Amino acid sequence: MDRPEDPDGAGLLDETLADTVRRTGASAGALYLLDEATRVLAMTALCGVPLDVAWPWRRVPLNAPAPVSDAVRENRLVWVGSQNDMARTYPRAAASLPYQFALAAAPLPGRDRCRGAFFLLWPASHPAEASRRERGHIASAARRMARVLDEVTVPLPLPDQPRLVPVPSVAPAHGDRPSRAAADYAERLPEGALGMDLEGRITFLTTEAASLLGLEAGRLLGTRPWQSLPWLDDTVAEDHYRTAVISRDPVAFTSLRPPSTWLRFQLYPDASGISVRITRADATAQGRPPVAASLVAASASAPSGTAQGGRLYQLVHLAAALTETVAVRDVVELVADQVLPAFGADGLVLSTADAGRLRITGYHGYDQETIDRLDGLPLDTDLTPAGRALADGVPSFFADRDEMARRHPEAPRVSDKQAWAFLPLIVSGRPAGCCILSYERPHAFSADERAVLTSLAGLIAQALDRARLYDAARDLAHGLQQALLPHRLPALPGLDAAARYLPASHGMDIGGDFYDVIRLDGTTAAAVIGDVQGHSAAAAALMGQVRTAIHATAGGPPGQVLARTNRVLTDLETDLLVSCTYAHIDLARQEVLLASAGHPPPLLHGPGRRARPVELDPGPLLGIDPDLSYPVTTLSLGPGSTLAFYTDGLVEAPGVDPDRIAEDLAAHLAEQAGQDLDRLIDTLLRRARPTAHYTDDIALLLLRTTPRPG
Repeated sequence: MDRPEDPDGAGLLDETLADTVRRTGASAGALYLLDEATRVLAMTALCGVPLDVAWPWRRVPLNAPAPVSDAVRENRLVWVGSQNDMARTYPRAAASLPYQFALAAAPLPGRDRCRGAFFLLWPASHPAEASRRERGHIASAARRMARVLDEVTVPLPLPDQPRLVPVPSVAPAHGDRPSRAAADYAERLPEGALGMDLEGRITFLTTEAASLLGLEAGRLLGTRPWQSLPWLDDTVAEDHYRTAVISRDPVAFTSLRPPSTWLRFQLYPDASGISVRITRADATAQGRPPVAASLVAASASAPSGTAQGGRLYQLVHLAAALTETVAVRDVVELVADQVLPAFGADGLVLSTADAGRLRITGYHGYDQETIDRLDGLPLDTDLTPAGRALADGVPSFFADRDEMARRHPEAPRVSDKQAWAFLPLIVSGRPAGCCILSYERPHAFSADERAVLTSLAGLIAQALDRARLYDAARDLAHGLQQALLPHRLPALPGLDAAARYLPASHGMDIGGDFYDVIRLDGTTAAAVIGDVQGHSAAAAALMGQVRTAIHATAGGPPGQVLARTNRVLTDLETDLLVSCTYAHIDLARQEVLLASAGHPPPLLHGPGRRARPVELDPGPLLGIDPDLSYPVTTLSLGPGSTLAFYTDGLVEAPGVDPDRIAEDLAAHLAEQAGQDLDRLIDTLLRRARPTAHYTDDIALLLLRTTPRPG
């Protein structure tokens, strides 16, 4: 139960996360909550690692290939036992986290839906499998967090950046500062001793350490070594620090302090920080000091000397993410969620070149009035540098408003931004659009930053161009599919009907799922539901042909309807197969005749009877052999009976038994028997897919018999 001073449950969630990290022996953990509106998992609490290390994973789309999103989508514990497992299962994540560790991601099973997930990180020394005790702690923590979220009185806000939760300490307390004896001991050592917190800031160093580093202690305390010592700013030092923080294994490396002093750094991490030993190293004939054999195995988890620093790993992550975007909205969301934070930008305008004008396809950090003014500008506009950048193919960078005003006097008046980067999006030598990053404060662009942004613009251009082609194909196929599905179901006295089609949450948004109700006469009707393989325009077109064939034969015995449709399908010589259930409903006789071609059986509930999946004798899929037959099943269908037809997307999910889901939906059908059919569809969908994430298309058709008038 929430405390009065903790109405949104944030304190209890943080406490549970920290306690779970301590109980499981993990080195770090993070909590993600699901933003239902954007279908994104937002990191709301972080424990044990610096924020900049976790920054690329601050927001994870629910459809992204990542452990936390898989945990939510599939409602299961995801375990990654090693870097090899990560590279095999989640290659994109492995590219941006090239360290040795073990990881677990667990969903938060809320009362009516999954609320999010949390993950735990263990040092590289952790066994490849989670122990029974660890799994028990993880399951218990997931239930506790979900209960807190179910009982909060105020919705927990999703912050722009996660709360940093203190690392639970298992060491005895010795006060906030080292004792005099400990400091004297370190000073007497013939080598340098330095302490860093998990953020990489120097918290303690001896006189010898300052001497070896060549800078007085006062100028080093509170800084990160690779920032305060120019000769350490080569990305290698920062990367070794990140390796130590994430893997929690000892790491060793050498670096040259100009002009000729080689220094050896040995890092020893734990949950409270990193102890660093600094010694002199003699240069070898190759100009590099030898690596001590005692730490070769311990530092095996560290990347090689060619490894890039944290920012470059983040760029690898962004580049890989861009290759996986599908639609234009995916590109816009990725740039806004991940590229802007990576470069400290506050605003985004992403436009495409269309019929000689710049059409804005997405934006962030601007008001609608500004966007309306910018949308539709000609490609040769002089109002902003976007037109010139596209014409020349050369990016433009403006560190402040004065610099912008000297070349484009009107541009600073368009918005209140203070600095800009205009990145032309060029594909195969032609302008595809422009990406504008803007800043709320003046921003000096370094040569390195300009180079990286220019390279990233090329990737954005390719992704955007590919996404535009995809959107055009999807819109064409989606229009075809919507034209073929019934716009409304026919009215028939004594029979209510409702239907719903839901596309997969990611992909073409179209498929071959179909349904229909056909009025035959005043007391009889036919109902059909089916699924054509694939998600393409071809699947949608074939779906239309199957529906036409069924309409042409509707009214005959169900077995004959499917047999004739099967012959039509085999004559088309298509490579796609079709599953289908056809029902002939006779309201006067209060019965239904059913035939199935490899389709999931419908659910049936009658007043005073147990709801259940119908036991059908299914025939083969349509399109296999022209001479197949399809057996018929007869059922009684008294007033108040409900039949639920569905496609396999409703009950099939990775790691889940579809028969078990069907049994659960049948029981739910009975519990909600009095609901309006449209509402009943909503409750069935929520029951089967709590996260509203559909890995396949879903078609759902409900029929309910009612007392006939008169």
